Amino acid sequence: MARYTGPKTKIARKFGEAIFGDDKSFEKKNYPPGQHGNNRRRGKKSEYAIQLMEKQKAKYTYGILERQFRNIFARANRSKGVTGEVLLQLCESRLDNVVFRFGISTSRRGARQLVSHRHITVNGEVVNIPSYSLKAGDVVGVREKSKSLQTIQDALAANSSVYEWLSWNSEKMQGTFVAVPERIQIPENIKEQLIVELYSK
Repeated sequence: MARYTGPKTKIARKFGEAIFGDDKSFEKKNYPPGQHGNNRRRGKKSEYAIQLMEKQKAKYTYGILERQFRNIFARANRSKGVTGEVLLQLCESRLDNVVFRFGISTSRRGARQLVSHRHITVNGEVVNIPSYSLKAGDVVGVREKSKSLQTIQDALAANSSVYEWLSWNSEKMQGTFVAVPERIQIPENIKEQLIVELYSK
């Protein structure tokens, strides 16, 4: 299965929240997709269905495929910390996610493309692997040749988000991944414990 590139609003409606950011279409139709929309009678979801839904939400939010997500969970499971919390921290430490958090791109999908097309550097070296895992102190910047790209300029101009674990220098167009975020600092509405329970079966 290739990475999902279909309608984002349809997925957001499936989960009942705008997981891809601001979405005017979602605001108009914030009920599940399908022919009968709101009127379809839905029975009570099983425990497994709720857990699966939460995992799917996390995968779509961070743009990670199943095998990759399973590998991240395995890493989190081997760590000393709380598995669910470490899982989200590993997702947040991905290069494509940090590029998005810095505001270099308005979406994670766009951030992944910028990384793949060699517009992003880590500690001065071009890195084109979106899943590259950052460590505390790593400096992420826009490549010198890419600083004039209109999409990057527009994204940075529109960005107003500030995160405690990131430090951005607008003059140099680079930022520091200060530390791995604590769970309370991660704004995503994901119930990570349900994912842990799903994989622990």
